[in-house]
Amino acid sequence: MKLRKVTAASAVVLALAVTATACGSDDKKDSDSSGGDKKITVGIKFDQPGIGQKTPQGYAGFDVDVATYVAGKLGYKPDQIQWRETKSADRENALSRGDVDFIAASYSITPERQTKVDFAGPYLLAHQDVLIRTDDATIKSPSDLNSKKLCSVTGSTSAQNVHDKLAPKAQLQQYPTYSACLTGLQNKAIDALTTDDSILAGYASQAAFKGKFKLGGFKMTNENYGIGVKKGSDLKAKINTALEAMVSDGSWKTAVDKNFGPAKYKNEPAPKIGNIVS
Repeated sequence: MKLRKVTAASAVVLALAVTATACGSDDKKDSDSSGGDKKITVGIKFDQPGIGQKTPQGYAGFDVDVATYVAGKLGYKPDQIQWRETKSADRENALSRGDVDFIAASYSITPERQTKVDFAGPYLLAHQDVLIRTDDATIKSPSDLNSKKLCSVTGSTSAQNVHDKLAPKAQLQQYPTYSACLTGLQNKAIDALTTDDSILAGYASQAAFKGKFKLGGFKMTNENYGIGVKKGSDLKAKINTALEAMVSDGSWKTAVDKNFGPAKYKNEPAPKIGNIVS
Protein backbone atom coordinates (compact mmCIF):
# COMPACT_ATOMS: atom_id res chain seq x y z
CA MET A 1 0.00 0.00 0.00
CA LYS A 2 2.83 2.37 0.88
CA LEU A 3 4.61 1.54 -2.40
CA ARG A 4 1.48 2.42 -4.37
CA LYS A 5 1.26 5.84 -2.72
CA VAL A 6 4.87 6.65 -3.59
CA THR A 7 4.37 5.55 -7.18
CA ALA A 8 1.24 7.65 -7.58
CA ALA A 9 2.97 10.69 -6.11
CA SER A 10 5.90 10.20 -8.47
CA ALA A 11 3.55 10.10 -11.41
CA VAL A 12 2.00 13.40 -10.39
CA VAL A 13 5.45 15.01 -10.07
CA LEU A 14 6.47 13.68 -13.48
CA ALA A 15 3.32 15.00 -15.10
CA LEU A 16 3.87 18.43 -13.61
CA ALA A 17 7.46 18.44 -14.85
CA VAL A 18 6.43 17.56 -18.38
CA THR A 19 3.79 20.28 -18.36
CA ALA A 20 6.30 22.86 -17.15
CA THR A 21 8.79 21.82 -19.84
CA ALA A 22 6.16 22.12 -22.54
CA CYS A 23 5.19 25.57 -21.35
CA GLY A 24 8.84 26.59 -21.32
CA SER A 25 9.27 25.43 -24.92
CA ASP A 26 6.27 27.47 -26.06
CA ASP A 27 7.60 30.54 -24.28
CA LYS A 28 10.97 30.21 -26.02
CA LYS A 29 9.33 29.71 -29.41
CA ASP A 30 7.22 32.84 -28.91
CA SER A 31 10.32 34.76 -27.87
CA ASP A 32 12.21 33.68 -31.00
CA SER A 33 9.35 34.53 -33.31
CA SER A 34 9.07 38.03 -31.89
CA GLY A 35 12.63 39.03 -32.67
CA GLY A 36 15.90 38.51 -30.84
CA ASP A 37 17.24 35.13 -31.84
CA LYS A 38 15.81 34.62 -35.33
CA LYS A 39 18.20 34.62 -38.29
CA ILE A 40 17.99 34.62 -42.06
CA THR A 41 20.75 33.19 -44.26
CA VAL A 42 21.49 35.05 -47.47
CA GLY A 43 23.77 33.90 -50.29
CA ILE A 44 26.03 36.52 -51.88
CA LYS A 45 29.32 36.70 -53.73
CA PHE A 46 32.39 37.39 -51.62
CA ASP A 47 34.75 38.49 -54.41
CA GLN A 48 32.85 40.95 -56.60
CA PRO A 49 33.71 44.60 -55.82
CA GLY A 50 30.67 46.83 -56.20
CA ILE A 51 28.34 43.82 -56.20
CA GLY A 52 29.15 41.53 -53.27
CA GLN A 53 32.46 41.54 -51.44
CA LYS A 54 33.75 40.42 -48.08
CA THR A 55 36.02 43.11 -46.65
CA PRO A 56 37.81 43.60 -43.32
CA GLN A 57 35.02 46.02 -42.41
CA GLY A 58 32.21 43.60 -43.30
CA TYR A 59 30.20 42.99 -46.46
CA ALA A 60 29.72 45.57 -49.20
CA GLY A 61 28.20 45.98 -52.65
CA PHE A 62 24.93 46.58 -54.47
CA ASP A 63 23.65 43.04 -53.89
CA VAL A 64 24.49 43.34 -50.20
CA ASP A 65 22.51 46.59 -49.97
CA VAL A 66 19.56 45.06 -51.84
CA ALA A 67 19.60 41.93 -49.68
CA THR A 68 19.84 43.96 -46.47
CA TYR A 69 16.86 46.08 -47.51
CA VAL A 70 14.81 43.01 -48.47
CA ALA A 71 15.68 41.22 -45.23
CA GLY A 72 14.58 44.33 -43.33
CA LYS A 73 11.19 44.24 -45.03
CA LEU A 74 10.96 40.55 -44.08
CA GLY A 75 11.46 41.49 -40.43
CA TYR A 76 15.20 40.96 -39.96
CA LYS A 77 17.68 43.52 -38.68
CA PRO A 78 21.19 43.68 -40.23
CA ASP A 79 22.70 41.76 -37.29
CA GLN A 80 20.19 38.94 -37.88
CA ILE A 81 21.51 38.30 -41.39
CA GLN A 82 23.96 35.42 -41.82
CA TRP A 83 25.94 35.96 -45.04
CA ARG A 84 27.05 32.87 -46.93
CA GLU A 85 29.28 32.75 -49.99
CA THR A 86 27.53 31.19 -52.97
CA LYS A 87 29.74 30.72 -56.01
CA SER A 88 28.13 30.65 -59.43
CA ALA A 89 28.36 26.88 -59.83
CA ASP A 90 26.67 26.18 -56.47
CA ARG A 91 23.75 28.61 -56.37
CA GLU A 92 20.99 26.16 -57.34
CA ASN A 93 22.35 23.49 -55.00
CA ALA A 94 22.58 25.93 -52.09
CA LEU A 95 18.88 26.73 -52.48
CA SER A 96 17.73 23.13 -52.95
CA ARG A 97 19.74 21.98 -49.91
CA GLY A 98 18.30 24.76 -47.81
CA ASP A 99 21.73 26.23 -47.05
CA VAL A 100 20.35 29.73 -47.72
CA ASP A 101 16.92 31.36 -47.61
CA PHE A 102 17.54 33.48 -50.67
CA ILE A 103 20.40 34.44 -52.99
CA ALA A 104 21.34 37.91 -54.27
CA ALA A 105 24.56 37.22 -56.14
CA SER A 106 24.55 38.75 -59.65
CA TYR A 107 22.14 35.90 -60.41
CA SER A 108 20.84 36.29 -63.98
CA ILE A 109 17.37 34.93 -64.64
CA THR A 110 17.45 32.33 -67.43
CA PRO A 111 14.87 29.77 -68.63
CA GLU A 112 17.15 26.91 -67.58
CA ARG A 113 17.62 28.25 -64.08
CA GLN A 114 13.90 28.89 -63.74
CA THR A 115 13.31 25.15 -64.01
CA LYS A 116 15.36 24.66 -60.85
CA VAL A 117 14.66 27.73 -58.70
CA ASP A 118 12.19 30.61 -58.48
CA PHE A 119 13.24 34.22 -58.96
CA ALA A 120 11.95 37.44 -57.46
CA GLY A 121 12.66 40.56 -59.49
CA PRO A 122 14.46 41.46 -61.61
CA TYR A 123 16.09 44.24 -59.61
CA LEU A 124 18.87 45.24 -62.05
CA LEU A 125 19.37 45.04 -65.82
CA ALA A 126 23.05 44.61 -66.67
CA HIS A 127 24.76 43.76 -69.96
CA GLN A 128 27.53 41.34 -70.77
CA ASP A 129 30.79 43.04 -71.65
CA VAL A 130 34.54 42.35 -71.57
CA LEU A 131 37.35 43.73 -69.49
CA ILE A 132 40.69 44.06 -71.27
CA ARG A 133 44.05 45.61 -70.57
CA THR A 134 44.26 49.31 -71.37
CA ASP A 135 47.26 48.77 -73.60
CA ASP A 136 45.45 46.16 -75.71
CA ALA A 137 44.23 47.75 -78.95
CA THR A 138 43.44 44.44 -80.67
CA ILE A 139 39.96 43.92 -79.18
CA LYS A 140 37.56 46.52 -80.57
CA SER A 141 34.47 44.38 -81.17
CA PRO A 142 33.14 40.98 -80.03
CA SER A 143 34.43 39.32 -83.22
CA ASP A 144 37.97 40.30 -82.22
CA LEU A 145 37.69 37.76 -79.38
CA ASN A 146 38.17 34.95 -81.92
CA SER A 147 41.40 33.08 -81.13
CA LYS A 148 41.73 35.09 -77.89
CA LYS A 149 41.88 33.50 -74.45
CA LEU A 150 38.56 34.41 -72.86
CA CYS A 151 38.00 33.88 -69.15
CA SER A 152 34.91 33.51 -67.01
CA VAL A 153 34.05 31.54 -63.88
CA THR A 154 32.85 27.96 -63.64
CA GLY A 155 29.05 27.86 -63.71
CA SER A 156 28.64 31.26 -65.38
CA THR A 157 26.96 31.52 -68.79
CA SER A 158 29.00 34.52 -69.96
CA ALA A 159 31.95 32.97 -71.81
CA GLN A 160 29.78 30.27 -73.39
CA ASN A 161 27.40 32.95 -74.70
CA VAL A 162 30.26 34.74 -76.46
CA HIS A 163 31.61 31.48 -77.88
CA ASP A 164 28.23 30.27 -79.13
CA LYS A 165 26.92 33.52 -80.59
CA LEU A 166 29.71 35.98 -81.30
CA ALA A 167 33.21 34.49 -81.36
CA PRO A 168 33.14 30.72 -82.05
CA LYS A 169 36.95 30.51 -82.14
CA ALA A 170 37.44 32.11 -78.73
CA GLN A 171 39.50 29.93 -76.39
CA LEU A 172 37.40 29.52 -73.26
CA GLN A 173 39.20 29.52 -69.93
CA GLN A 174 37.22 28.68 -66.78
CA TYR A 175 38.57 29.85 -63.43
CA PRO A 176 36.97 29.32 -60.00
CA THR A 177 36.47 33.05 -59.27
CA TYR A 178 36.47 36.39 -61.05
CA SER A 179 39.44 37.42 -58.94
CA ALA A 180 41.41 34.52 -60.42
CA CYS A 181 40.40 35.66 -63.91
CA LEU A 182 41.55 39.17 -63.09
CA THR A 183 44.96 37.90 -62.00
CA GLY A 184 45.25 35.98 -65.27
CA LEU A 185 44.33 39.10 -67.22
CA GLN A 186 46.91 41.16 -65.38
CA ASN A 187 49.60 38.52 -65.97
CA LYS A 188 48.62 38.16 -69.66
CA ALA A 189 47.70 34.51 -69.17
CA ILE A 190 44.32 35.47 -70.64
CA ASP A 191 43.30 38.25 -73.04
CA ALA A 192 39.87 39.19 -71.78
CA LEU A 193 37.54 38.65 -68.86
CA THR A 194 33.87 38.51 -69.67
CA THR A 195 30.89 38.88 -67.41
CA ASP A 196 28.33 41.56 -66.63
CA ASP A 197 29.35 45.19 -67.07
CA SER A 198 28.27 45.97 -63.50
CA ILE A 199 30.76 43.44 -62.13
CA LEU A 200 33.54 44.52 -64.49
CA ALA A 201 33.02 48.17 -63.55
CA GLY A 202 33.53 47.22 -59.92
CA TYR A 203 36.89 45.65 -60.69
CA ALA A 204 38.04 48.45 -62.98
CA SER A 205 37.28 51.07 -60.33
CA GLN A 206 39.44 49.49 -57.61
CA ALA A 207 42.35 51.70 -56.60
CA ALA A 208 44.88 48.88 -57.10
CA PHE A 209 43.83 48.45 -60.74
CA LYS A 210 43.08 52.03 -61.69
CA GLY A 211 44.21 52.70 -65.24
CA LYS A 212 45.17 49.08 -65.93
CA PHE A 213 41.90 47.80 -67.38
CA LYS A 214 39.05 49.11 -69.51
CA LEU A 215 35.58 48.01 -70.49
CA GLY A 216 35.08 47.02 -74.11
CA GLY A 217 31.73 48.81 -74.22
CA PHE A 218 29.94 45.92 -76.00
CA LYS A 219 26.37 45.35 -74.81
CA MET A 220 26.40 41.71 -75.86
CA THR A 221 23.50 40.39 -73.78
CA ASN A 222 20.85 41.49 -71.34
CA GLU A 223 21.34 40.15 -67.81
CA ASN A 224 18.27 40.39 -65.61
CA TYR A 225 19.41 40.07 -62.00
CA GLY A 226 16.92 38.24 -59.82
CA ILE A 227 16.81 37.05 -56.22
CA GLY A 228 16.79 33.26 -56.17
CA VAL A 229 14.58 31.31 -53.78
CA LYS A 230 13.78 27.63 -53.43
CA LYS A 231 11.24 26.35 -55.93
CA GLY A 232 7.72 26.98 -54.62
CA SER A 233 8.84 29.26 -51.77
CA ASP A 234 6.37 31.90 -50.60
CA LEU A 235 9.33 34.25 -50.18
CA LYS A 236 9.15 35.15 -53.87
CA ALA A 237 6.02 37.30 -53.49
CA LYS A 238 7.27 38.91 -50.29
CA ILE A 239 10.63 39.78 -51.85
CA ASN A 240 8.93 41.26 -54.91
CA THR A 241 6.94 43.54 -52.62
CA ALA A 242 10.15 44.58 -50.86
CA LEU A 243 11.91 45.32 -54.18
CA GLU A 244 9.04 47.52 -55.32
CA ALA A 245 9.27 49.45 -52.05
CA MET A 246 13.03 49.85 -52.47
CA VAL A 247 12.54 51.53 -55.84
CA SER A 248 9.61 53.71 -54.78
CA ASP A 249 11.26 55.11 -51.64
CA GLY A 250 14.53 55.96 -53.41
CA SER A 251 16.70 53.38 -51.67
CA TRP A 252 17.41 51.55 -54.94
CA LYS A 253 18.90 54.63 -56.61
CA THR A 254 20.90 55.43 -53.48
CA ALA A 255 22.42 51.94 -53.59
CA VAL A 256 23.22 52.27 -57.32
CA ASP A 257 24.95 55.63 -56.87
CA LYS A 258 26.87 54.40 -53.84
CA ASN A 259 28.24 51.24 -55.44
CA PHE A 260 28.58 52.08 -59.14
CA GLY A 261 29.01 55.85 -59.13
CA PRO A 262 32.81 55.85 -58.66
CA ALA A 263 33.20 53.76 -61.85
CA LYS A 264 30.90 56.09 -63.83
CA TYR A 265 28.78 53.05 -64.65
CA LYS A 266 25.76 54.00 -66.74
CA ASN A 267 23.09 51.79 -65.27
CA GLU A 268 19.69 51.06 -66.77
CA PRO A 269 16.58 52.34 -64.95
CA ALA A 270 15.13 50.08 -62.26
CA PRO A 271 13.31 47.23 -64.03
CA LYS A 272 9.68 46.41 -63.35
CA ILE A 273 9.02 43.25 -61.39
CA GLY A 274 8.46 40.33 -63.74
CA ASN A 275 9.72 42.21 -66.82
CA ILE A 276 12.51 40.02 -68.21
CA VAL A 277 14.33 41.77 -71.07
CA SER A 278 15.52 39.17 -73.58
